Amino acid sequence: MKKYTSPAYNVRPVPIEKIQANAYNPNHVAPPEMKLLYESIKDDGYTMPIVCYYLKDDDKYEIVDGYHRYTTMLNHKDIYDREGGVLPVTVIDKPIEDRIASTIRHNRARGTHDIDLMVNIVKELKDSGMSDAWIMKNIGMDADELLRLKQVSGLASLFEDGEFSNAWQ
Repeated sequence: MKKYTSPAYNVRPVPIEKIQANAYNPNHVAPPEMKLLYESIKDDGYTMPIVCYYLKDDDKYEIVDGYHRYTTMLNHKDIYDREGGVLPVTVIDKPIEDRIASTIRHNRARGTHDIDLMVNIVKELKDSGMSDAWIMKNIGMDADELLRLKQVSGLASLFEDGEFSNAWQ
């Protein structure tokens, strides 16, 4: 029996011009999360390869997972230039129905954020001296979301650097 090797052990640089979107991905990312993805790629680089299927007849790579990482490079010249116009790609070789299932599994496996854990993260960051502005920029929150997490926590210490209207005076 042949030993199985996961695609992640064979990451290859592929010119973005040879990569294309698929027609079946139902995933949508809101603008704040896209901005955070850009910041993440700008600050950390590409830490996850794009998962693709190789279309032999077209000599193209069709995305199974990683469409938003792909569009980040398409939409940001600084990322394109820094990366030399290539994306890290792993290739899976499966029929279309299995590729569709893979796309959905990748999307759903990301899960959602647990509110209690996010409250604890914000508390830890505040306790370590991080400002609201730092938290919002670095973990991709807007002011309303941060305020809601602080309210859910019930911890007055999270509001120490908050600015309040004159109605509170």
